[in-house]
Amino acid sequence: MKLAIPKESADGEFRVAASPETVKKLTQAGISVVVQANAGISSDISDEQFLSAGAELAADFQTAVSQADLILKIQPPSSEEIKLLPKGCCLVCLMNARTDPATLKAVAKAEITCFAMELLPRISRAQNMDVLSSQSNLAGYKAVIDAVNAYKRAVPMMMTAAGMISPAQVLVLGAGVAGLQAIATAKRLGAVVTAFDVRPAVKEQVESLGAKFLEIEQIEQTETTGGYAKELDEQSKKNQEKALAAVLPKMDMVITTALIPGKKAPVLITQDMLKSMKEGSVVFDLAAEQGGNCYGTSYGKTKTLYGVTILGQSNAASRLSASASPLFAKNLYNFIVPLIDKESVQLKINFDDEIYKMSCVAKDGKVLLKENADV
Repeated sequence: MKLAIPKESADGEFRVAASPETVKKLTQAGISVVVQANAGISSDISDEQFLSAGAELAADFQTAVSQADLILKIQPPSSEEIKLLPKGCCLVCLMNARTDPATLKAVAKAEITCFAMELLPRISRAQNMDVLSSQSNLAGYKAVIDAVNAYKRAVPMMMTAAGMISPAQVLVLGAGVAGLQAIATAKRLGAVVTAFDVRPAVKEQVESLGAKFLEIEQIEQTETTGGYAKELDEQSKKNQEKALAAVLPKMDMVITTALIPGKKAPVLITQDMLKSMKEGSVVFDLAAEQGGNCYGTSYGKTKTLYGVTILGQSNAASRLSASASPLFAKNLYNFIVPLIDKESVQLKINFDDEIYKMSCVAKDGKVLLKENADV
């Protein structure tokens, strides 16, 4: 069995889908692993490290994936890369399956069996495969670090002979994995942190990290069976807007993380709210790729509106690639091990298994996304 690890070609993507640790485990299991040259260079993983782990090196993408049975990537393949993938191979990566139907259709048309890692069911067996959690954890940390870097004042309270510096007030909107890590990071830096989430059940987690939970009356049930947030009804939206409008003028930094799977990100900070914020305050919008939680967010860019700096940088976890890649690689390793028969060292996929049934988005020339349950 041949497994390929190509170099990522998407703009701003610095991660790699394997680590020396996972390559060593795979080769010891009898799998032939081919890594494209310089695939790990942006994650501080040299070709020599992959070679020492037992991999072979390929000069380019086409050579790396040629005759591959299984291909591991971070991002979806480009249209040109899809043309080079072997017919009948298995592809495992983030597919953006609900937001990029064109790429998914092209993969299906090429008769590739494809698993979208973002569609893993939220069950205990899948926790060690969950790339969204491992990468969101890093993204939440990086968002705070970048926001602090853009903020022109000190974060912790400081007492000096010349006077006192008050601690920065930080608001985190969305208390999922990224939000909770943002809370923890801001607290470590000495900020006073307030957090809000449409799921009241996360209040205890927020308070356990030392943050104040912003409670809003009359919020509907806002959690899917998979544990994700869902869109609010109109009355709940009005209640939310009223509460945020009252608290935002007091904040120095805001980290927004609210996403609804498969939909445009909800706008939490309106134009009027932005106008009410302090001169010099900072918003880091982790939802920028899906339209943003803040009015005026530009995906991949930094801009200033009404005196507020809005950071819409994309792919925060990728900018911590040396930490993110080994975690992503281990998630992928845990995902593919059950797909490989130990005796024959060949792919033997159990499509009745909930994990693989729900994450498979293309098979036998067809798109299977509609067959998946709502995540």
